[in-house]
Amino acid sequence: MVLWWIGNAALILVVAPIVVWLANKLLRPAREILAYSNDILEHGHALTGALDALPALERTRQLSETANQGVSRYGAALQRAL
Repeated sequence: MVLWWIGNAALILVVAPIVVWLANKLLRPAREILAYSNDILEHGHALTGALDALPALERTRQLSETANQGVSRYGAALQRAL
């Protein structure tokens, strides 16, 4: 019976603190990962608002190509005139 009490005391005084320490070592990085993932989620939602202008960007690219062709033709015409 005395050995049971010694075993229980060893379990409570030695093993339990080691288990708590190891659990803290495991949970601390898990909490950091959760914080980073929440941060990524928050900024990802904020980024989607900036992506609303992408269709207009394609139209701008088409217009700038058209303008560039016009400027090139104008430059070629000036070159021939001189």
